[in-house]
Amino acid sequence: MGMEIERKFLIRELPSDLDSYESHEIEQGYVSTDPVIRIRRFDERYILTVKGPGRLSREEFELTISAESYARLKAKVEGRVISKTRTMIPFTDGLTIELDHFHEPMAGLYLAEVEFPDEEAASSFTPPAWFGEDVTGVEMYYNSAMSRM
Repeated sequence: MGMEIERKFLIRELPSDLDSYESHEIEQGYVSTDPVIRIRRFDERYILTVKGPGRLSREEFELTISAESYARLKAKVEGRVISKTRTMIPFTDGLTIELDHFHEPMAGLYLAEVEFPDEEAASSFTPPAWFGEDVTGVEMYYNSAMSRM
């Protein structure tokens, strides 16, 4: 179990060198949104995640599951399964920008998430110029909410 401290941003413009970074294919769905119980395929890994309450910081527990368990749970998700490409962009102070490009039915939506070691680092973070609005507390940009749209 760990503490997740992250901020989420809309994107003003995409970096020109996007193709030069590592990327992953992600598919995820929510067995429950209250409490948050998520299943995720991350490339060829399958993960069950339980998240505590909160927006900026919250407890998170992850467990690796089999492809078969993932398939059984996928049949039970609330709402739709979200699929996206995540590009990992190294940033200053050892931080990584996780840039998500969503596929249908939210094609064209890009969101950047940055995870921090503590709340002080999160609040003092200066985003790069290509970031847009900070939507950390805006529920409609949480994957669990998007799965219900």
